[in-house]
Amino acid sequence: MGEYVGAIDQGTTSSRFMVFDRKGLIVASDQKEHEQIFPRPGWVEHDPLEIWRCIGEVMQGALAKAGLRGADLAAIGVTNQRETIVVWDKYTGKPFHNAIVWQCTRTHEICKDLIAGGGQDRFRPVTGLPVATYFSGPKIKWVLDNIPGARRAVEQGRAIIGTMETWIIWLLTGGVRGGAHITDVTNASRTMLMDLKTLQWDQEILQTLGIPRQGLPRIVPSMDTEPWGFTAVDGPMGARVPVCGSLGDQQAALVGQACFATGEAKNTYGTGCFLLLNTGTTPVASRHGLITTLGYQMRGQEPVYCLEGSIAVAGALVQWVRDNLGLVSSTPEIEDLAAQVEDNGGVYCVPAFQGLFAPYWRPDARGVIVGLTRYANKHHLARAVLEATAYQTKDIVEAMNKDSGVDLTRLKVDGGMVHNDLLMQFQADVLDVPVIRPKVHETTCLGAAYAAGLAVGFWPGFDELQANWAESKTWLPTMQEAERAAGYKGWLKAVDRSLNWID
Repeated sequence: MGEYVGAIDQGTTSSRFMVFDRKGLIVASDQKEHEQIFPRPGWVEHDPLEIWRCIGEVMQGALAKAGLRGADLAAIGVTNQRETIVVWDKYTGKPFHNAIVWQCTRTHEICKDLIAGGGQDRFRPVTGLPVATYFSGPKIKWVLDNIPGARRAVEQGRAIIGTMETWIIWLLTGGVRGGAHITDVTNASRTMLMDLKTLQWDQEILQTLGIPRQGLPRIVPSMDTEPWGFTAVDGPMGARVPVCGSLGDQQAALVGQACFATGEAKNTYGTGCFLLLNTGTTPVASRHGLITTLGYQMRGQEPVYCLEGSIAVAGALVQWVRDNLGLVSSTPEIEDLAAQVEDNGGVYCVPAFQGLFAPYWRPDARGVIVGLTRYANKHHLARAVLEATAYQTKDIVEAMNKDSGVDLTRLKVDGGMVHNDLLMQFQADVLDVPVIRPKVHETTCLGAAYAAGLAVGFWPGFDELQANWAESKTWLPTMQEAERAAGYKGWLKAVDRSLNWID
């Protein structure tokens, strides 16, 4: 067995490959961005072939940096941007259309029709999810309904469907030469097509959406002692390495943060922001706007479930301020800009660019900046931009406390924005709980590596992963309760102003 484990992290804006040692420490890493395609307002696409090329390059790049060969790896795990879908020809490997990204709102009319026919929660008892443009099922329906030849090809068995990890694992394990067509339980739970209890595709929902069962991948555990396939000797790895671990990116961060005990929670600050609470082996239905999802599953064991709060725009708001407004030339500058003032000056920014996700689920919302006076300046706006992520997280925590019946006592954090001290301190202040960053903050990649490593016995069990976790920094709340309450009241008023914008 090799001395290392590799992990592919196919994210919304870039793809990475990381190599980890037995202590869960990063040995090598390489990363490459891919194009963001916006054909119309609210539409977001990626080129799946470009993403695959990037993955090949970063796999080779990371190995070269560490002076390693593919044969030095015991296994490879995959983690991915969830809900993003692609439909492709299994004989040529050619996609029928660009990948439709999780943020894309082109399925708004499909979702409106579904809601009209049974309410926003019509599939929630089975899937744990509300009807929303966020999830994969309506995106698959859109491709089959709108792209010439796609539906017929699926019905004839020529075309197959998958989220991004399905596409990558198919290519990794042989592609047109018989690649594995699989999806793990965590990604399947984001499609709005899987029964949370049986972990199988729900035939009734497939019929309602008009999605042929034969085009969908086989649902498998996240950590699979039966490898789905092996990398090809003539592929990017240059060796036969088992591919046997897969988790959606937020579930991967949960595993990477070693949140294995019921009641443990983590928040990932990336393009969006995602807070997951481990609820154990029983799915908990949300009554306050959260979603019920799979956390992970080891082959032969009961699945572990989560409550999740999903925020569409977090780091993406800082990118928008950089790229669309030109207020900063690099994302780290936002902290320096915001630090020039003591507070937001009454300014709030609600980044409802594609509507609002949890706990509101309002596709009619759009972004607003409110509370502007002649006193407000770019420093206040920068601060409002950072505070938006912290306030959206507070919305989620409030809902989570109500659903779980237990108040959150601490929050483990990861993702790119956790290096922003001002944001992390403000997060601790508005939540009134300690916010804790781990030493290895690339927890998404780490979680994918853990999944693959557990599957092949590279790590004997969850206890070893727990022992690997170590704290890097903790922010303690310092804000007075009156200030906290007043700030949040202002935020809720700002959210209210963002609603009912789209008819």
